[in-house]
Amino acid sequence: MYRVLVIVIYLFLVIQNKSVLGQKSSYRINTAITLIDANDPIYQSVKPGDTLLFVAGNRDHLLIKNFVGKQGKPIVMMNTEGVIIIDTQNYYGIAVQNCRYIKFTGSGDPTQKYGFQIKRVGNGAGMGIGELSSDFEIDHVSIENTLIGALYAKTDPDCTLLSVRGKFTQYNTNIHDNFISNSGNEGIYVGSSFYDGQAIQCNAQNLLLLPGLLDGVKIYNNIVTNSGWDAIQVSCATKNCEIYNNTIQFDSQAEIPNQMSGILIGGGTRCDCYNNFISQGKGCGIECHGLGGCRIFNNIIVDAGLNFAPNDLTQMKHGIFISDLTNLSDSTLVIKYNDIINPKSDGIRFSSLKSTNNLVASNVIINPGNFDYYQNGNTSFKGIDSYIMVPNSATEVVVQNNYLARNSNLAGFSSQNMDSANDYIPVISSPLIDQAETDKTIHFDFEGNPRPFGPKPDIGAFEVEYDIAASTPLESRIDYNQFKLLKNPVTDLLIISIPRPSNSPIFVNIYNLIGEMIFQSKQHQLPSASPTVQVDLSAIPQGTYIYTVRTDQDAGSGKFIKR
Repeated sequence: MYRVLVIVIYLFLVIQNKSVLGQKSSYRINTAITLIDANDPIYQSVKPGDTLLFVAGNRDHLLIKNFVGKQGKPIVMMNTEGVIIIDTQNYYGIAVQNCRYIKFTGSGDPTQKYGFQIKRVGNGAGMGIGELSSDFEIDHVSIENTLIGALYAKTDPDCTLLSVRGKFTQYNTNIHDNFISNSGNEGIYVGSSFYDGQAIQCNAQNLLLLPGLLDGVKIYNNIVTNSGWDAIQVSCATKNCEIYNNTIQFDSQAEIPNQMSGILIGGGTRCDCYNNFISQGKGCGIECHGLGGCRIFNNIIVDAGLNFAPNDLTQMKHGIFISDLTNLSDSTLVIKYNDIINPKSDGIRFSSLKSTNNLVASNVIINPGNFDYYQNGNTSFKGIDSYIMVPNSATEVVVQNNYLARNSNLAGFSSQNMDSANDYIPVISSPLIDQAETDKTIHFDFEGNPRPFGPKPDIGAFEVEYDIAASTPLESRIDYNQFKLLKNPVTDLLIISIPRPSNSPIFVNIYNLIGEMIFQSKQHQLPSASPTVQVDLSAIPQGTYIYTVRTDQDAGSGKFIKR
């Protein structure tokens, strides 16, 4: 009789009530419970589509095991009646083990953005999803002040051999709308770092075990700030990987070598990385050591590595860094439409020889720190190489239509505060507008607006909507062909005929054939009936160049030869 009474009381504490909602049920789990195991008889009635409701309040930690939903019918694990606070000396705050088809969400209280709040983990990680877990979604969780990493989502191989490559694949990893701050190691760590294998001793033998792969990774809308190591790291994700719309600030604060980046596309990964805002970290903005086939576009990267060893130029950190660590031969990488502002060293450092048909185009790169180091130091490079550094001339990469400048004022950004992404929206007179090559694969900008808006895409992360040709009334539009050179080839003076007078300044930019801007001129208004712009080009060497000209109403471009 006593034993029966104890079981009844335990059931009451664990599942305060069970309400049937159509074909789905919800289970309330009280704050006294730290272990929720689907193999426990009291959870045998939990089925796909059901919800575990975690009652708001303070908890020491949570361990959730062995729950399996179905595709399209995940088991939902959600807070209710307020916020769950975890402050612990344990080695984890929340652990999810051997679960599949689950949704772990802190969206149970509409008045609170983060319904699960891990405030401190004194001896370990904030949240771990592993032990053969797959097909999971984690959202609206905040994790702060962890001894090691904040959020781990991976299963490392071990001597059971159940999680090695070929036996286990982690499918559909979906991590979004979370807040992470002050992690000792990585902010978000997905997949094993040891794509080529890890030596593990099993039964007195050293075995090289290959970790399982990931198929389907989406990491988006997260805020990661003040991470000790990389803010977001994804490895072994060979298929269907996307990292986008994340805000990252102050990464790599622990200054641990090889663990310093805003976003790390790790070994064995093929991933699209786009629309991320990465600011004021001590590491590289984005590192790509994956399989190739990656697209890195529409990202805004500000002050990458600028505060790391500022007096030691040999300790390099770049806006974007590409390596051949696990790159496949004949793979292709695309780096396009990124804004890279004030990186400590190079804007883009492209160190891949295995990949082919690579493209670096339509990026804005401002004031790379290595400019003076290369220009005046004892190196074989010139200052111009610091914008897009290709150390080996055998590298197969096309570089075109990038906007390069030492001063951000020249780019025509909307603000000089440079504190947020919106500060990098070009103004109407910006030389970035309508100057990129047409792209048939990337159809949106940093804010998700259609790209292009006008006749051509804009250089950089934003596609602005006040395109001159598109916003001018149809009856008054000017044919671009009406911008004419009065003399070509050019000796010293470039003279361009403007189709109609302008009451605002006129901007003329000169580019070489790989898209580097080498000259910019701002002319005064031209009120005359037959206006022309004259630009002194005596200082530039002989060759073939591209010019662009823009007024407050019209824009045009063309090619000329300087003799």
